Amino acid sequence: MKKQNEKKEHESQLSMIWRRFYRNKSAMLGLGLLAFLIIATLLGFFIVDYNTDVVGMDMAQRLQAPGGGHLFGTDQYGRDIFARILYGARISLTMGVVIIVISFTIGGIIGSVSGYYGGFVDNILMRIMDIFYAIPYNLFAICIVAALGSGMINLVAAMSIALIPMFSRVVRSAVLPVCSQEYIESARACGTSDLRIIVKHVLPNAIGPIIVHATLNIADTIKAVAGLSFIGLGIASPLPEWGAMLTEGKNYIREYPYLVIIPGVAIMIAAMSFNLIGDGLRDALDPRLKN
Repeated sequence: MKKQNEKKEHESQLSMIWRRFYRNKSAMLGLGLLAFLIIATLLGFFIVDYNTDVVGMDMAQRLQAPGGGHLFGTDQYGRDIFARILYGARISLTMGVVIIVISFTIGGIIGSVSGYYGGFVDNILMRIMDIFYAIPYNLFAICIVAALGSGMINLVAAMSIALIPMFSRVVRSAVLPVCSQEYIESARACGTSDLRIIVKHVLPNAIGPIIVHATLNIADTIKAVAGLSFIGLGIASPLPEWGAMLTEGKNYIREYPYLVIIPGVAIMIAAMSFNLIGDGLRDALDPRLKN
């Protein structure tokens, strides 16, 4: 009976959060934009051939204007930009989410342990994080990529490592006020293990601001990945990453501006969708922050 009541209470809280989120027009716009990108990306599996449309060159069709046989036109190698945008969405969205998940997991463990135990453990872990946090994460990522070399795996590793200090501090700041609550002291008095207290009691009650921060940082990560690719330290051609497409089109910006406008708009839409969703989640999880 107790478990059923707890389940109903949990479901009512989730439905209340969803109702607040649903009433937020900006958040629903962001969710709609993200859904549009995901659907377009999934459709790309059926309407786009990687070897022919994405990386296949056709110099007879180079620099075709948008419209006709090519919805977004073609680039300087005759590759279909629409197909490359769809395939690039898989790369950018996937990398944005994967980087945040990795950095959030590692940083969350460090922040949870630091905030829960406090004292000497907190000082040691946070001072180590402060050393890395003092370096701007973009510059930190550039240094790691320059050392490891460009490529998708190295870029994911570099961005994940660079974001760990930030997430560790965010999680610690969310965990600290929860650890001082009476039910945490009661759990300790009952002999509950520290791991169970952190997983079952601390993190669920501190997860709200952490989720919001993670969602907002997906947008920043997508832009950072595009920026690193733009300066040649990310994903290189012929893979159709949006930042790499900007690099390829910058030399033709005067005569063929669509080569940079289209991937730039794609980056903007992806980043804006996650920003709007993050703002909506913030207001839904804590309505007091809206004002």
